Amino acid sequence: MTTPVTRQVRRMPGWAKALAALVLVLVVLFAGIRLAVLPGIKDLFGTESHDRSGPTLLKSIQDMSRYDAASGNFQVVVDLEKDAKFLPDAIRGTRTLYVGAGTVDAYVDLGRLGEKDVAVNADRTSATLKLPHAQLGRPALDPDHSYAVSKQRGLLDRLGDLFSDNPNGEQAVQKLAVKHIGDAAKRSELTKRAETNTTSMLQGLLRSLGFTEVHVSYAA
Repeated sequence: MTTPVTRQVRRMPGWAKALAALVLVLVVLFAGIRLAVLPGIKDLFGTESHDRSGPTLLKSIQDMSRYDAASGNFQVVVDLEKDAKFLPDAIRGTRTLYVGAGTVDAYVDLGRLGEKDVAVNADRTSATLKLPHAQLGRPALDPDHSYAVSKQRGLLDRLGDLFSDNPNGEQAVQKLAVKHIGDAAKRSELTKRAETNTTSMLQGLLRSLGFTEVHVSYAA
């Protein structure tokens, strides 16, 4: 006669079930915040910002000899799309529409003037100056007037934001905005305007010192 084999099923303790349920609820709520699938959940678990930064340290001081003669304000709409080769956009892919606003300064470096670049006649009534051509400064993005219009992300990208230290980063579109603004400044007449303004400034300054003739030219 065969003896039946009895199996003992080990049941999870009650406290373990409660802990597992709590973890599951927290995971769902956290995912709901990130994926924005639960309306109003962000208000319930809102965060507060506290600035605990240390004092700002002055590392160096650099003397400037350039004359900022003109400044251009630019705005560009960046449309950046990243696709996966074998996956649809709904699964993997991002597209960001970003409005970038920034400024570019044009200046003349007066510190490059040498003795041979300035000529004054004997009675100090006429002056001739030969200046270097105006140059463009680095584009500066204005964070107060730059913003993302829309962001589209695939499911895998949204899930990846759950474990990212910098979700929804905008570094790529910001770099593109700075590049496009810089290119637009090169195509503009900003340096020409800077040279015109520099000439007017120097003529007014030297005439106020008694010079009646002031000639300003620009060389490479």
